[in-house]
Amino acid sequence: MVNWEVIVTLGVVGLILLTLLKDWAPTDLVFVSATAVLAGLKIIEPSEAFAGFSNSGMLTVAMLFVISAALRETGVLDRLGTYVLGNARTLRQALLRLAAVVVPMSAFLNNTPIVAMFMPMVIDWGRKNSVSPSKILIPLSYFAILGGTITLIGTSTNLVVNGLLLEQLGPDAGMGLFELAWVGIPYAVIGIALLVIAANWLLPERKELMEQLGESRREYLVEMRVDAACRLIGKSVEDAGLRHLPGLFLVEIERSGTVLGPVGPDEVLVAEDRLIFTGIVNSIMELERIPGLVPAVDPSYEISAKGQRQRRWCEAVVSETSPLIDKTIREADFRATYGAAVLAVHRGGKRIAGKIGDIRMRAGDTLLLQVGRSFLRRHRHDPAFYLISDVENPRPLRTDRIGIALTLFAILLVLMTTGVMDTLVACGLIAVAMVATGCLSIGQARESVEWQVLIAIAAAFGVGTAIDKSGAAEWVAGGLVQLSQTLGGPITALLLIYLTTMLVTELITNNAAALLMFPFALKTAEIYEVEPRPFIIALTLAASASFVTPIGYQTNMMVYGPGGYRFSDFMRVGLPISLLLAVVAMILIPWIWPLTPVTP
Repeated sequence: MVNWEVIVTLGVVGLILLTLLKDWAPTDLVFVSATAVLAGLKIIEPSEAFAGFSNSGMLTVAMLFVISAALRETGVLDRLGTYVLGNARTLRQALLRLAAVVVPMSAFLNNTPIVAMFMPMVIDWGRKNSVSPSKILIPLSYFAILGGTITLIGTSTNLVVNGLLLEQLGPDAGMGLFELAWVGIPYAVIGIALLVIAANWLLPERKELMEQLGESRREYLVEMRVDAACRLIGKSVEDAGLRHLPGLFLVEIERSGTVLGPVGPDEVLVAEDRLIFTGIVNSIMELERIPGLVPAVDPSYEISAKGQRQRRWCEAVVSETSPLIDKTIREADFRATYGAAVLAVHRGGKRIAGKIGDIRMRAGDTLLLQVGRSFLRRHRHDPAFYLISDVENPRPLRTDRIGIALTLFAILLVLMTTGVMDTLVACGLIAVAMVATGCLSIGQARESVEWQVLIAIAAAFGVGTAIDKSGAAEWVAGGLVQLSQTLGGPITALLLIYLTTMLVTELITNNAAALLMFPFALKTAEIYEVEPRPFIIALTLAASASFVTPIGYQTNMMVYGPGGYRFSDFMRVGLPISLLLAVVAMILIPWIWPLTPVTP
């Protein structure tokens, strides 16, 4: 017989689903409110309502946010990403190169910064190769999702489910770092194959987006010198990744007084080469991040990672009365006079011929400058310039800490793989070490934590407890068992859990789906008197693999706008993948984790 607690709890769960589906309130507020209501009605105790805030899975997610941010801030992700699409010429080549990097990275790092890092590269590659970003942004998101199914730390959903396992079944019930890989790797291989093979006819072509991306932008002339310690020495222009830079064109190379141009792809770089580029501001910023490639016009330009963090970029337009007119940058002694370094010059919407050092400045020239923090305040009203405006500065990378960050991350993987240390403790120590060694600041560490996600996860544990304690889990699981017995037994029940979770995760979010479905999965296994492991693995994979709607997974929402997608695009691409992966799961899960009867 159904009691009032079951009715109220299922009513709250239904309201949660409806609120998240309609986007009436933020996820964290929804779950905190639901948990508070359930505690207020005494369906759960106050101590049970917010016990999730001390759950190891939730805390591990928090630590991994910091670790991922440290790898981004030190340039580890950035350096890896610059080589991915360099030589790709077709959509199929680009997808294969993306998959080869994004899937392994997503297996160990938070998906959100990975997708955020690759999005500009993918869009610029599309512009260069006349491929609409709508052909490649959905695969980027899907590759990140597929990588997250391979390891325990691949996505927060896996860690949340593992935290529930430890809480409900004891310390020996936790998942191993690579336990999910038995299904996750086949998932990734099949998903990549389908996307690469069917990309041209499954993925939409948004021509109007290509037209937007083709709009003219201000191009600067910039001259860079190859320092003796530069890692590009001895590499060809093609291998160095300088031939097809997004938004940037290598015009010529000056070597020992000889000008080489046009520059061929096989031209090998040597120390003290002067490379002359034209390009947009964002691309020049990326160029300036390459260690050992320094602006040639200003020998005192700040190149150390530590020093760059104290400086910023701005644009200044030369006025008609400026003392800079008809002078070169060297003749004007720009550094001594203004306390700023000239990095690039733009003139009248045209590419300027020659070297920056030989250009005589005119009224209306725009200078791209590296300046100190007080430059704008001191020179905003300087008659030498019509206008001084701040450039949106990307945070300077801590490239001087890249080796430390990689070492700490390698130590984390060893600790987790060998089981020498608890996952939460290992992640906590490495996160603290990242801050202590200067891989990121305390402020950056705080900013990197997605508090809304953590609060939603922690509060949702209380809802899960209410589902179990009220008897709602047993009532729903009983219905699933009756249906599955009619259709075929425990295997059918496993399929129903998988498909139900897959549907719920498409309607709300992956973490919320896992938390809501966990009690039902556990109770279904209990009624059938079989090992719960297959049901939990099915739940974890179904919650992580969200492809059919943009709202089910954060990375899908990230690419939704920039790709110019419609809601139906995700269904057209994601539904075949989801159904195919469901078949794979139903074949592999019972084979690897048998539905063994539990001995009393």
